[in-house]
Amino acid sequence: MKHPIRTTLTRRGLGGLAAGVGIALTLSACGGGNPLSSPTTTAGSATAGGSLVVGSADFPESQIIAEIYAGALNQAGITATTKPNIGSREIYFKAVQDGSVDVVPDYSGNLLSHVDAEAPEVAAEEIYKALPDKLPQGLGVLEPAKAESKDAMVVTKATAEKHQLKSIEDLAKVCKDFTMAAPATFETRAYGFPGLKKNYGCELKALKPFSDGGGNLTLQALLTDDVQVADIYTTTPSIADNDLVVLDDPKNNFKAQQVLPLYNEAKMTDKAKEALNSVSKILTTEDLINLNRAVSGTQKQNAKDAAAAWLKDKGIVK
Repeated sequence: MKHPIRTTLTRRGLGGLAAGVGIALTLSACGGGNPLSSPTTTAGSATAGGSLVVGSADFPESQIIAEIYAGALNQAGITATTKPNIGSREIYFKAVQDGSVDVVPDYSGNLLSHVDAEAPEVAAEEIYKALPDKLPQGLGVLEPAKAESKDAMVVTKATAEKHQLKSIEDLAKVCKDFTMAAPATFETRAYGFPGLKKNYGCELKALKPFSDGGGNLTLQALLTDDVQVADIYTTTPSIADNDLVVLDDPKNNFKAQQVLPLYNEAKMTDKAKEALNSVSKILTTEDLINLNRAVSGTQKQNAKDAAAAWLKDKGIVK
């Protein structure tokens, strides 16, 4: 019996965009213009050298966290604006480097892999300890949150029961018969096809690329058995809403992915660091799931409103 297809989060579409900065300049949230040209959310008039621009990747969760960061900064008396939908990590990382934005929310494990593809660290503490020395000069990271949002190999309950799947090790036995839904870059990224082959001997039949980053198209393909496994982030509400099964990853193919701010040191003050760290101290995985549901579920809140409600509920903004 098929599960009804319910509204889900449009997951990080990191793989659907080209990595070149030149392409970045043709993209925007509305499909035209330059996403780095001007902030889309403002709070007061920026003072010379005293304002910060918070960027985000091109998926709702990143946009929500960016709005939370901006709200916390504004509450601390630091004028903050946001530039959402910059693009994939390849693009927004360069934007932080060149000062187009001052800070973005990122995910620790994939950030480490981005700057060092061969980094052996997989545990949260090890990754955070390794990051400062791996980042280019002028960039830094602040305290990580307990909140974690990581890639997961997900199957339907029916598929899990039929093939007795509880882990990716179990999946390896039937990989050759399974087609996977994931961003196009999953085929080449270290934790994608190469990692599954290296760590589990899992060589999938085919990749069916989706640019919605684990959103409704990916979900529909999985629920209708057009694909048998999908790469969906663990904070995506559709996992619980559709009784999907997240396969265990005993060999840590997917690194720990704590949410943390990546920033350019040029304008980051101690006061700004304190404001951002105050967010990381209380942001949880459950918070991310609820925020994603608020924005991408039936409530259809925009990212700024969802962030404002969270900031008020947590007492950061009075």
